[in-house]
Amino acid sequence: MDKILRSVKDWSASRNGSSEISKSQYSLVSSGDLTAGAVQLWLGLPEEVKYDPALAAFRRYYESEYENVEEITLKPRNSLPRLRLPTVKSAPHLNNNVLPNLKDEATNGFKISACEEKNQEKIQEEETNMRKTSTSAYVKHLIKISILLACWMFFTIVFMMYNEKVEVFMSSSVAPGEVKSYIIDLKEDKLSLSLSLSGPFLSEQWQAKLNSTEGVKKMEVWLERRPDDDSRGVSVEISKTWEIVLLENETDFCEGELRSNVLELKTLNATNNGSYAVAIRTNANETIPFQMSYKIEPLDQTSGVIYASILLLGLYVLIIFEIINRTMAAVILSTTAMAVLSLLGERPSLPELISWLDMETLLLLFSMMLLVAIMAETGLFDYLAVYTFEVTRGKIWPLISVLCGITAMLSTFLDNVTTVLLMTPVTIRLCEVMDMDPIPVLMSMVIYSNIGGTATPVGDPPNVIIASNKAVSQAGINFTNFTLHMALGIVFVCLQTYVQLRFIYRDTNRLRLNEPREIQDLRQQISIWRRAADSLPHLSRDEQVVRERLDKKIRKLTSQLDLFVRESKKRACPKTTFRSTLAEMKEKYKIRNKPLLAKSSVAIGFVVLVFFLHSIPEFNRVSLGWTALLGAILLLILADREDLEPVLHRVEWSTLLFFAALFVFMEALSKLGLIVFIGGLTESIILKVDESARLAVAILLILWVSGLTSAFVDNIPLTTMMIRVVTSLGSNPNLNLPMQPLIWALCYGACLGGNGTLIGASANVVCAGVAEQHGYKFTFMNFFKIGFPIMIGHLVVASLYLIICHCVFAWH
Repeated sequence: MDKILRSVKDWSASRNGSSEISKSQYSLVSSGDLTAGAVQLWLGLPEEVKYDPALAAFRRYYESEYENVEEITLKPRNSLPRLRLPTVKSAPHLNNNVLPNLKDEATNGFKISACEEKNQEKIQEEETNMRKTSTSAYVKHLIKISILLACWMFFTIVFMMYNEKVEVFMSSSVAPGEVKSYIIDLKEDKLSLSLSLSGPFLSEQWQAKLNSTEGVKKMEVWLERRPDDDSRGVSVEISKTWEIVLLENETDFCEGELRSNVLELKTLNATNNGSYAVAIRTNANETIPFQMSYKIEPLDQTSGVIYASILLLGLYVLIIFEIINRTMAAVILSTTAMAVLSLLGERPSLPELISWLDMETLLLLFSMMLLVAIMAETGLFDYLAVYTFEVTRGKIWPLISVLCGITAMLSTFLDNVTTVLLMTPVTIRLCEVMDMDPIPVLMSMVIYSNIGGTATPVGDPPNVIIASNKAVSQAGINFTNFTLHMALGIVFVCLQTYVQLRFIYRDTNRLRLNEPREIQDLRQQISIWRRAADSLPHLSRDEQVVRERLDKKIRKLTSQLDLFVRESKKRACPKTTFRSTLAEMKEKYKIRNKPLLAKSSVAIGFVVLVFFLHSIPEFNRVSLGWTALLGAILLLILADREDLEPVLHRVEWSTLLFFAALFVFMEALSKLGLIVFIGGLTESIILKVDESARLAVAILLILWVSGLTSAFVDNIPLTTMMIRVVTSLGSNPNLNLPMQPLIWALCYGACLGGNGTLIGASANVVCAGVAEQHGYKFTFMNFFKIGFPIMIGHLVVASLYLIICHCVFAWH
């Protein structure tokens, strides 16, 4: 409207001879080569283009050539004001210029009716496509519900038909020179028996360190088939002997060690109709007490691995393609896994099922969620977001670098789940005030959280499991040398991750929710001018004159756009408006409840202080979960809330349920033999390698197997299994491998591998849950596209670091 009024005023002034437009003001045009035909083309241009100062020469030419003006009126067109140009008697062909170059009414009506027919056809086509889409969606919905109902019927029927597994331990003892026998009444030709013994035994890891069992006190166990009274002349058939080394001088009042093995015996004589028996003897000079439990025909490892792989694949299909909510997917698949165990005679009891849950992790998550929920009411997260915006001066990559750096530093001494719970609300608020997309920033932040947690024994749950292992402590690994060896490699991993993130997000528009408004306006103007230029035919000199003027304007706008784009790649907020935006944000986002902030600081300070004390063995008497719970109770007391419902409503119950279901699912896969199979395969490959290259192969194999596996399998049960493999390899005298490099390889693989997928690490799931509560959802594939390539880079850098340190310089 302002442009139109200015055009009217300029035209009136030139008519009265009171003013004249200078050529310097409209440097893009000149009137020397304008003709009536060019002016005719100008009259047909869109309003936004026609009255732009860049084409003022056309208007001046029009006014100077056709001075007999009858009227100036403003008419609306499509609800927008439109300038009606003067009617000129000396040029009748230029009159009625509101719709220039129109044919007669019949032709125009024909065009309009044809256009309406085309629009109607498009509408009908869209409606048909929508009906087809709706039908296909309904069919997919029916298929999904049918499959889920089939799963429900499967595990419901199985649970109703199979009892819980009851494991009974029978107590007995074996005297010196005695062969204790336990008869198994079975007439089959083949027997496979899973045997569990508990008594004063040496652990499996320590027994592996012995060069030989000759001359040591031990218990020997085997399976035999004895002929009955009618089978005369038939010899006794025995299985391979299982040797268990006994503790020295600790047979009475000892804690006892549980040892398990599978004994198999296949009769070679079809006429042997005798019975099977478990035979036990000892070479000790004293009576050895023990407890025994057995299971006939245990699960075959090959079949169990196949079942486990199918279940794991099913979980990933449900999560990757977002067929159902990831929490619901974990609940259904974990229940199905228990049904499979029931079919195989391994249905767990309810107490055993509860023991599968990692209560420490669940307690830590719940307590920190309570702390964060109450702290959010103070406005602290908003204030920290504004402060970070001020420090980074609205620049995109300094902002991301600061957030990722703070997260990595906090994760080195705090549990990375705790760090993510504290940093995620700050990051989301900061991205909102800067009009950035929180999802890429959150993914970058949680990746650095997992990296930072790898550097110390208390930063990541796998490291806690590894550092607390007795064999690891006995290998001389403590908090100091653990941190020294790991932190140096983590520095290189941080640099690699930053370079890779800069490359992935080299187009900073991927970090924004929308383009800056200035850039959007310029793009729209360029689009309007380009459409106007493209609408001109290439037929005469008149069209060429108008096109040149339009092209000059397009080039000028494009240069302005390039300048804005270059600036926007560096800054989330334009430099010219940074101060005003910062002042507005400081006014809007303030600390809302200072007394509650002081109380929250006391509770958080207590939790952080006790977390730091975990590195000192004398103060490591309260677990991380209990520490967080004590802090949450302290804050609830100080806050003095009458109603806890609003606080409990902000707890991520869906995330907690997902973790609980995932723990059950992973333990079920372990019972099916998947994790043991992976560890056994790794160990067998290392044993086949030549001794000169064995250390390098062992480091690379442990690193890559644990890294790739922990990307798709939760790293907590994986670490629990792999630490047994690693300590067994490090204590095997035949391999002669140092323990420490294998431990570092496992730490790097188990922790950094969690960056590969959304469910690879606990911090990833927590971050996704908090983001979803704030209205920002990132899927499995969103995380996989960013995290998995970065995780591969982690493993490459860690491989080079470990090979150089331990194979070249033998740092261990």
